Amino acid sequence: MRIIETVDDLAEGVTHLVAVEPRFAKAVKATGMPPLRRRPQGFGPLLQIIVGQQVSVAAADGIWRRVVVGGADTPERVLALGDDELRALGLSRPKVRYAKAIANALQEGSLDLDACAAGSVEDAMTMLTAVTGIGTWTAEIYLMFCVGRADIFADKDLALQESARLLFGLDERPDPKTLSVMAEAWSPWRGVAARVLWSYYHVAKGREGVSA
Repeated sequence: MRIIETVDDLAEGVTHLVAVEPRFAKAVKATGMPPLRRRPQGFGPLLQIIVGQQVSVAAADGIWRRVVVGGADTPERVLALGDDELRALGLSRPKVRYAKAIANALQEGSLDLDACAAGSVEDAMTMLTAVTGIGTWTAEIYLMFCVGRADIFADKDLALQESARLLFGLDERPDPKTLSVMAEAWSPWRGVAARVLWSYYHVAKGREGVSA
């Protein structure tokens, strides 16, 4: 399996993408090399992805700082704190429920993040999305940034859809199925293609696609 660990891995992926789809050269010319965006594996980084959902990057960063200061970035601490204490750190009611569900799944063994990193993407997606609060997008982002899988793509991501519309001159945003079919041509570096498209979205729209 291909894992993105270094900027050299990114460069290899970008070289491949430009060769199979020259319009990626236009994107990289506008943005420069996309950021590596690697994070550690584990409960904390997974929870951080969930914290960032449906809020601005700035808001997500602020909430996450409060979560870390409050010590709620470990499963043990999350399970030890009450719902009100977690909400006081900035977590919404649904995200409190998700945090506790993930912490419980890790403690019970139904979620094994080491196995997710070592096995196939399909098996990892199945295990992750079986846990309350971990949807397809969350699982894809975790595998892309925390595990470093090179050939995974988040076709439901609105920023990726909009970036693809802009870069490829489409009349409308491609829906997830259409974008997934488009992305098949970018294998085995779909994770790099996602990074390039997010960077292009940032340049074109002046907004972050995902938090770094």
